[in-house]
Amino acid sequence: MQAPERTPRSVHDGAENDVSIVMPVLDEAAGIVARLQSLQALRRQGVELIVVDGGSRDDTVERAAPLADRLLSTGRGRGRQMNAGAACARGGVLLFLHADTTLPPDAMSAVRQARASGAAWGRFDVRIVDGPAGIAVVAWAMNLRSRITGIATGDQAMFCTREAFAAAGGFPEIALMEDIVLSQRLRARSRPACLRQRVETSGRRWARHGLVRTVLTMWWLRLRFWLGASPDALARAYGYTPR
Repeated sequence: MQAPERTPRSVHDGAENDVSIVMPVLDEAAGIVARLQSLQALRRQGVELIVVDGGSRDDTVERAAPLADRLLSTGRGRGRQMNAGAACARGGVLLFLHADTTLPPDAMSAVRQARASGAAWGRFDVRIVDGPAGIAVVAWAMNLRSRITGIATGDQAMFCTREAFAAAGGFPEIALMEDIVLSQRLRARSRPACLRQRVETSGRRWARHGLVRTVLTMWWLRLRFWLGASPDALARAYGYTPR
């Protein structure tokens, strides 16, 4: 299915605190069924699940379709994919969930409590699983840094109201750092709700490349981004070739 024209707001008028989960995927056939099955209880509770494929060359689409409320196809790029999902979401709250990240059991109640407290956007603390020794310290530092700076990353399952997302202009459709840029835009309007509940995200890249090397690479990329480097150039340095 082709995605509708991308706009930073939904064409639907969902209830203010209804949640739509938007999951961008690319070549996730090996794990997509288990990941989506873990979200079926939320679907039965009325949470909308939108999967947005970025051009998978494996069986991701076929395996995901029966387990999602909507499955869209777009060009590659998380920003583009998440904008497409947001554009057709019915919920008043958008939660952006990476395919290798698992929500805690009380995620929806935590989001709704944050909304009841007046938060327009926020993120969860993160726990990195299946990573090398010392990865817990990295996760602790990520959570602390985010709490201090008000900047969230995609691994922390960012969420925001549809209105805040529209006011921020949605995700920039760039090769990398789309989560950082959206956080900056949202933070300019209000501070995030930094939830203590933890999502679990895969440590596969940390295990593959090593803890120290991955930390240094991520900081180097972020520094270059702040200094004005092209996201496409950063993506190539990260081993992700835009197309």
